[in-house]
Amino acid sequence: MSLPVTDFDERYRAISARDTRFDGQFVTAVRSTGIYCRPSCPARTPKPENVTFYPTSAAAHEAGYRACKRCLPEAAPGSSAWNLRGDTAARAMRLIASGIVEREGVPGLAARLGYSSRHLTRLLTSELGAGPLALARAHRAHTARMLLVGTDMPISDVAFSAGFASIRQCNDMIREVFGMTPGELRARRRKDAASAELIPGTIDLVLPYRGPLDASGIFTWMAARALPGVEVATATSFARHLRMPGGPVWFEVSQDAAQRLHLRASVTRLGDLAPLVATVRRIFDLDADPLAVDEALTAHPELAPLVAGTPGIRVPGSADPHEMLIRAMIGQQITVAAARTALAALADALGERTESGMLFPTMTAIAEHGADVLRGPAARIRAITGAAAALADQSLTLTVGDDGVEQRAALLAMPGIGPWTADYVRMRVLGDPDILLPGDVALRAGATASGLPGEPKTLTAWAERAAPWRSYLSAHLWRAAPVRPTRTKTIKESS
Repeated sequence: MSLPVTDFDERYRAISARDTRFDGQFVTAVRSTGIYCRPSCPARTPKPENVTFYPTSAAAHEAGYRACKRCLPEAAPGSSAWNLRGDTAARAMRLIASGIVEREGVPGLAARLGYSSRHLTRLLTSELGAGPLALARAHRAHTARMLLVGTDMPISDVAFSAGFASIRQCNDMIREVFGMTPGELRARRRKDAASAELIPGTIDLVLPYRGPLDASGIFTWMAARALPGVEVATATSFARHLRMPGGPVWFEVSQDAAQRLHLRASVTRLGDLAPLVATVRRIFDLDADPLAVDEALTAHPELAPLVAGTPGIRVPGSADPHEMLIRAMIGQQITVAAARTALAALADALGERTESGMLFPTMTAIAEHGADVLRGPAARIRAITGAAAALADQSLTLTVGDDGVEQRAALLAMPGIGPWTADYVRMRVLGDPDILLPGDVALRAGATASGLPGEPKTLTAWAERAAPWRSYLSAHLWRAAPVRPTRTKTIKESS
């Protein structure tokens, strides 16, 4: 499997084999029972004439089907299709997961995508089988199920954490989607579910993902870049403070002995919990399809040893798009260690202190006071503070729902931002799986060490055969790079 399947026969073979690799790619609705299932559901395979495949659970629900009580399709990892695709539907799904509909309504979502509400509804219904409101309701139901079976939160808190406007609305939706009350759904959880509240206001959830997962690689990546006071990383965990619409939040992701990923989190406003979970999933690239990636890359003999050495490699995402741009600009011409030192000084001087830690500086603070803290060429400092100012006054927008081509063009139009930074941001913010950074010295060193061309043009030409997984190729090449000299630089950006 190298790409999501769309053919009926391929999908039917997948459900006949109960293949877990396809969970999250589509759901199977059965007319004779009125339910929809994940592809790996252990129930008897329905007859082909009774089957309809839908791209989303929202589409199946809109067609009148209920979620299977046996396989709980809402518990599957998210679809990797939204990482592969950059079209309006995929951008809408990423924005819906980030809580835009709850905060700004369908008109706000439509405005961010450049459409009217009516046209966006038509487009998504045609593409995904459900409009934006139905997709948002399905996302709320998914979040509510996750919290009901994964925590001991009161049902009232579950309702508001999932984005529902009232407890009654949550109860009605749970009954409609799952055919059970919230209490009945909670009673069905496994005895080993992570359900204990650690301290008041803190939850513990298990994050589903498709294996294999190179968790140690992501924790190591985070540890090399962690900013004191803002982030803490170890060989098996990563924690940080983050600014969300409802106020400061804190979260920690750790791996237990059973290879499960646990998310501990505390939020200021319950409504921020669902967007926080979506953010954490992007940071750890948990909706990726590692088997598809590994299979495609292993097809090239030069890459097979890299994949065998690190199966399930992930491309880390970003906690905050604005912060990611500043971090990329500061790190674009210096080593990781030097960038961490500069960013730590910036955070210490301008970061916002909370009761339990520190938040990365706001764009306004960097725009107004960054020049007093940052060191280096004046043109570079002006570029960084100028980008922060543009983000602060919204003359430059940067979100997880951006069109990739438009985002890159907007970034390249800014002083001091060149191709490396623009593409690095696209890789980390949008989760674009097909980005190569031929101007990166460490990446080229990894390519040379792996027997690939080390010169930018020839490496770019060779890497075309790895499409649409060049971001994962980049991750492997970074991993393969020899230890970098202290003063190694990436290609110089335009100023």
